[in-house]
Amino acid sequence: MNEVKSQYEIFKQKAHIIIYGTNTVAGRLFDLILLGLILLSVVLVMLETVREFDGKYHTFILISEWVITIFFTIEYILRIITIKKPINYILSFYGIIDLVAILPMYLSFFFVGTSVFTVIRALRLLRLFKILNHPQFNNQSSHLRESLVASKGKILIFMYFMLISTIIIGSVMYVIEGEAGGFTSIPTGIYWAIVTLTTVGYGDISPVTPLGQFIASFVMIMGYGIIAVPTGIVSAEFAKNKPSVKESETKVCQNCGNSEHLLNAKYCQDCGREL
Repeated sequence: MNEVKSQYEIFKQKAHIIIYGTNTVAGRLFDLILLGLILLSVVLVMLETVREFDGKYHTFILISEWVITIFFTIEYILRIITIKKPINYILSFYGIIDLVAILPMYLSFFFVGTSVFTVIRALRLLRLFKILNHPQFNNQSSHLRESLVASKGKILIFMYFMLISTIIIGSVMYVIEGEAGGFTSIPTGIYWAIVTLTTVGYGDISPVTPLGQFIASFVMIMGYGIIAVPTGIVSAEFAKNKPSVKESETKVCQNCGNSEHLLNAKYCQDCGREL
């Protein structure tokens, strides 16, 4: 009995190294397999919506989807049993994504018409951020996240200004153009204002009166400046928070993500893994 338990513990240890380790040959190979299956899964989701292709290769797509789903199910179970606190993974962002991505295929057994939910499998693309866990990517993503957080207040004020502007412009256009010009209500006018300010310009609604066209021209020109505002806010914070040379020359632990190690450090100060 003790021997069986020890073999099980050895299996869990080896599985943990392969699944969670990124600095081993087996770990990198496992990540590459995951990467390939995720991309293949998303391609199958897209091809499944093409009627001609799905009608011709439906059986192949279905079998492939089940093979991929079973693989990710086994991976999900192994991730749970190979860590000390499974609840941390189950309730984590990627743990929820993994569970949601494999559920639709199993739900199709019990509920009719759940095929529409198979597109949820495209959420597996979010796993790429975890697979591509390179120190350089981690540093850049942290830098971008800090810049977005720092510019949050300015962006919220800008969005509030845009909300007020679209309501005012939409209301004015409703009064000027009226139902004859296609502006049947104030919400319709607000929709037109949003489409015009973002320079999308669907063309389903357009002003016909000279005053309405003048206001529309002003809104179009204003739209170019509006697009640049949030980009400029984030870019300014990004440049302000740019890491110094000293900060960019630190080592990052690929196991736990700690980035506060000096260049001459050999082991992680948190998890003890070799750098």
